[in-house]
Amino acid sequence: MDMKNTVLDLLEEICQTDVVKENGDIELFEEGLLDSFGMVSLLMGIEERLGIRVGISEVDREQWSTPNKIIAILENWV
Repeated sequence: MDMKNTVLDLLEEICQTDVVKENGDIELFEEGLLDSFGMVSLLMGIEERLGIRVGISEVDREQWSTPNKIIAILENWV
């Protein structure tokens, strides 16, 4: 599975909605789809499924605010 689909699947599970797959620019925090607990779950899932370790201190809420931004950041790390 590619990185984009893996991240979208994780977000869909954590946010409990498929809107993240339909709208890659949705503001996850502003829409109430993701909170700090959800972000920790996302980072754990990224490490488990993609082998990319991201510390919570490395996450800037503005930079990680949409599915597309998250995918772009991770693609630049590998």
